[in-house]
Amino acid sequence: MNGPYLPNWRSLRMHQTPQWLRDAKFGIYTHWGIYSVPARGPNVSWYPHNMYREGTAQYNYHVKTYGHPSKFGYKDFIPMFTGTKFDPDQWADLFKRAGAKFAGPVAEHHDGFPMWDTAYGDWNAARMGPRRDVVGELEKSIRAQSMKYMVAMHHAENWWFYPHWIKDLDTANALYAGLYGELHNLDLTHTPAEWTGERGAAQVELTRSKEWAAQDLPNKTFLDRWQARLFELIDKYSPDYIWFDFGLKFIHEQVKQNFLAHYYNKARELDREVVVSYKWDNLPPGTALVDIELGRMAEQTYFEWITDTTIDDGEAWGYMKDARYKSVSELVHYLIDNVSKNGYLLLNVGPQPDGQIPEPAQLVLEGIGQWLGINGEAIYETVPWHCAGEGPTRTRLEGAFGDTKEKLVFTNKDFRFTVKDDALYAICMALPAKDVVITSLKDTYPGHIRSVEMLGVNRPLQWKLTDEGLLIERPDTLPCEHGFVFKIVRNTSI
Repeated sequence: MNGPYLPNWRSLRMHQTPQWLRDAKFGIYTHWGIYSVPARGPNVSWYPHNMYREGTAQYNYHVKTYGHPSKFGYKDFIPMFTGTKFDPDQWADLFKRAGAKFAGPVAEHHDGFPMWDTAYGDWNAARMGPRRDVVGELEKSIRAQSMKYMVAMHHAENWWFYPHWIKDLDTANALYAGLYGELHNLDLTHTPAEWTGERGAAQVELTRSKEWAAQDLPNKTFLDRWQARLFELIDKYSPDYIWFDFGLKFIHEQVKQNFLAHYYNKARELDREVVVSYKWDNLPPGTALVDIELGRMAEQTYFEWITDTTIDDGEAWGYMKDARYKSVSELVHYLIDNVSKNGYLLLNVGPQPDGQIPEPAQLVLEGIGQWLGINGEAIYETVPWHCAGEGPTRTRLEGAFGDTKEKLVFTNKDFRFTVKDDALYAICMALPAKDVVITSLKDTYPGHIRSVEMLGVNRPLQWKLTDEGLLIERPDTLPCEHGFVFKIVRNTSI
């Protein structure tokens, strides 16, 4: 193997988080695939799993709408996945206007349908459905907008995603193994009952039987294909970021080491900085970046991390016809809170089966971009201060999936801090009072502060140090609607 990285954990821990990601903070990715056709939640991208399992809402919907899955299987949605209005340049332009610094697609989801022209199987978007190399086209369009390019890979879960033991289903027909995976003789006694629930990936991860997993780990044929598709992506498209879902846990340790060494060495060869992210404990600390799905950290951390969340107000993870969407304010606050705690944000968007991004999602993205257009100085290229913030609003449910149970409502006593060069950015999370007091600055040395302003307001603000903290007179006219940034510049002559 050429390059400095060897396929062992000690060598792979030499890899560092790229500076471009430390500066970028915010990215967008898309869940777009066959599952966009039925567009039925909860968790749209898990429709192909649940449509075959009696008792789930998606099974009931499928039977009512399309017929029993023995008559209309997941493969039968492919001709309806047309992508007739897919325009990668439009997607990239929208993501750029939203303020994203990196973007890309889910290249292969659990369903086993790659979104690129792969040599490792005929079931893919370049030969079926839209008949487009989605990964390749987006790579060109996103790089043309000066964004870094990412791909998300969920394909490890394909091993167990479909039922192979129910003989009247197409999932048990070897003719369709290129989509549903090779048959490996599972039976119902080896399948935890919880798998028929509606929690999707979280439920599987939290309840999966260790005994069952030990009996049905992916075989060498599957592992070889898993690795081959990743190497193909790396060699054809040179992604700057590869994101993994939780199924990485069940990939053989040596195969994971082989992948990381190849990716990191290839990047070194091309003089690029790359990043890999993983969930839970699926990789050793220090070898890649940890991802916290639908959650955040309660306090500032000494390690870097990223949240993946979705633009819809739920867990759709793909286009859903009746989806509600998060507000611009909620997502701006999410980004601010993460960045103040040494984290980043990856936001999912679910395009329609014809390739259009839903108009409500576009409006939210443009709203985030408008805020960043005024206040991005307090986000991009910043580092954490010695404390993340102050105020009464704190998450009580740290870690993955906390967002599904808790919505933070910030007050004007809540501030989050970031730093760049000689400036401290104190971001007020709600409409500031006329007289703003930042208590974290009450012990500031006299003469330490040179000036105070609000981003988007073209004049200095009146301020003074008091026993309670830094007192700032808020401007009468405010430049935005969410997250008001006070830029406090220190006097460097002390």
